[in-house]
Amino acid sequence: MTTADTTGAREHARAQAAAASRIGPELPAGVEAARITFAQRIPANGYANVVLARGTRVRLSDPFGAACAHLLLLRAESPWERLNVADTVKVPWQAYLGVGHPLLSDQGRVLATVVADSSGRHDTLCGPSPTARERLRLAGVKQGLEPRDIGPTVSFFRGVRVESDGALTMSGGSGAGAAVDLLVHLPVTVLVANAEHPLDPTPPTDLDLVAWSAPEELSAAHNTDPEYLRAVENTERDWHARTLEALA
Repeated sequence: MTTADTTGAREHARAQAAAASRIGPELPAGVEAARITFAQRIPANGYANVVLARGTRVRLSDPFGAACAHLLLLRAESPWERLNVADTVKVPWQAYLGVGHPLLSDQGRVLATVVADSSGRHDTLCGPSPTARERLRLAGVKQGLEPRDIGPTVSFFRGVRVESDGALTMSGGSGAGAAVDLLVHLPVTVLVANAEHPLDPTPPTDLDLVAWSAPEELSAAHNTDPEYLRAVENTERDWHARTLEALA
């Protein structure tokens, strides 16, 4: 489906509306409604795009057990700084995402940290499927981005493991109700596509995306590894320098 002309754009919009569930996402318990800044249920082969502030907590959840969230983060005010999946794996010496894992930019700064995870089934190795890449491009256009801005992603709720011979094998999902929370360290444009995994053609089910303001969590100790602490220091130094520059 193309959106290059008005007919295609109309059909795309109608298809998105028809696919969207009328039931909204499950909101996090104990979070005041006034703190929630974004909430969307993303249907199979759907997408979301939103700009989130520093100090936002983001929850991706899999209510029906077969969602696959392909996530790309770009720095909101400087979109040429974006998620670098290679550094996200290399710097923490860990290919498997879990609590305390930073999502790093290509400048060695922390765009977000995984702060909660009840799934443990994620992927940093395979990138987006063709369907996911197409949806991410559509999401990016709505934020003024171009196809060249859509790079490698991390995927949540479809696990991939590396065997001793180097082969990649699927470990599947963890079932309905799994969730992963991210804490945003810098203002980011969030692009999410809910589509099949490159190694797993199972059609996805709905994906929930909810974000709320939680700036107090930036001061918490989410990881004590020296590599993480250096990345956080780099992030904070840059953020405060830009803040002072803006005030000058």
